[in-house]
Amino acid sequence: MAEPFFSVILVSWNSGKYLPRCLDSLDKQTFRDFEVVIVDNGSTDGSLDGIAEKYPHLKFRIRELGSNYGFSTANNMGVQIAHGPWAALLNTDAFPAPDWLESLAQAIARFGDQCVYASRQIQSDLPNLLDGEGDVYHVSGLGWREHYNYPVYEASEPFRVFSACGATALFPRADFLAVGGFDEEYFAYHEDVDLGFRLRLRGLDCILIPRAVVHHIGSASSGKASDFAVYHGHRNLVWTFFKDMPAPLFWLYLPLHLVMNLVFILYFAAQGRGRVILRAKWHALRGLPSMLRKRKQAQGPGKVGSIHAAMSRNWLAPLLASRERQKYLKAKGVS
Repeated sequence: MAEPFFSVILVSWNSGKYLPRCLDSLDKQTFRDFEVVIVDNGSTDGSLDGIAEKYPHLKFRIRELGSNYGFSTANNMGVQIAHGPWAALLNTDAFPAPDWLESLAQAIARFGDQCVYASRQIQSDLPNLLDGEGDVYHVSGLGWREHYNYPVYEASEPFRVFSACGATALFPRADFLAVGGFDEEYFAYHEDVDLGFRLRLRGLDCILIPRAVVHHIGSASSGKASDFAVYHGHRNLVWTFFKDMPAPLFWLYLPLHLVMNLVFILYFAAQGRGRVILRAKWHALRGLPSMLRKRKQAQGPGKVGSIHAAMSRNWLAPLLASRERQKYLKAKGVS
């Protein structure tokens, strides 16, 4: 049997509410040369029962882990058991348009295999707002989704972003495996920025394909701005900076990184969430020896100048996105 061109990797954890809609979207893809790899993190809701029978036109590989190993470990396992040269990561709460894979295949034909490809994410509950167009990495070590909460706009021409959001990322499978995939110490959050950074250090580019559209609910498993998200996100952003930032840029931006961390400690403490943010930063410090040991392996032949150019220096982008969302919600009469 010929190997598929794409291996679509789904990580499932009690995803019964969303998984059928996700698989329905995959079943409608116009590009058919793909397999679906499902790695289940110990679901107890029966969401995988009878999947192969319900979707006879999809080719499945299913690995059930028995317990929750997290987003990073499960995706790594999915890519390892996949057979296609391209690994398309897709969250179970993400629903691709019928021409999603076709648009990505056309992008590969145009830009080649030394790229990571990001998809345009649209908020499923507010379809006039973007959920993101790849990831931004700020020189301070802060990361966020490009154009998150911006109104949907007309776009067809691909453009470069720092990295691809892990909810809808397409990787050359060989390069994914060569850099070790996601760092499994991260468990969840910021692991996609870290992986994108290491692939840039390896010399790969990252391109956003506007025609590759996916509607995304987001935070369906962990909750928006939950303590889980704050803890892992703010622990992991410290690890990414210390592990990945090339030496000339590391020393240049380390003071800014420290100030940024202090600002967020004060911000969350003022919200009554000081214990969560302090625990995140304390555990980040405790994990630094491990990250520094990985630093030598992470640093690669990628040109520092091009990596620096791919980073953001704009502090206002997250604030502007929030203002755009509030304007949209006010216009729609949503509180």
